[in-house]
Amino acid sequence: MVGIIMGSQSDLPIMQEAADVLKSLGVQHEVTVVSAHRTPERMFEYAQQAAGRGIKVIIAGAGGAAHLPGMTASITALPVIGVPIKSRNSIDGWDSVLSILQMPAGVPVATVALNGGRNAGILAAQILGASDAELLKRIEAFKEELKEKVLISARNLEGKQ
Repeated sequence: MVGIIMGSQSDLPIMQEAADVLKSLGVQHEVTVVSAHRTPERMFEYAQQAAGRGIKVIIAGAGGAAHLPGMTASITALPVIGVPIKSRNSIDGWDSVLSILQMPAGVPVATVALNGGRNAGILAAQILGASDAELLKRIEAFKEELKEKVLISARNLEGKQ
């Protein structure tokens, strides 16, 4: 199972993309709001109890100072994927990107692109797929569909010239 957490409900449109791709791949997940700054006790509890509840990967999205992914990674041994989110008070999203990307040695956070909820979901599924042959087959089929979409686009474009 994948845990999807975000610092604020306003992050949901981006984080929903992670949930949607996980659902399409048949990966069980949960979604909730956990603020590193406004509910630090909730963040600690979530991170400490995640593995015991069956969570295998955590996707954490946050904007602005974006401490949620790194603080979560500091508490759990599970892999954490950070999604920097361009929020209202953001400095073009760079504050979020750098807050998540620049982690100290020993506390890694896999970081996807700004507003990259979809890629976070795919990466979480790939991590799980490394030890789940059936999921890996579904990911391979998903990647094949991506390839086919590009080839169809190329044929359509080439046919119009």
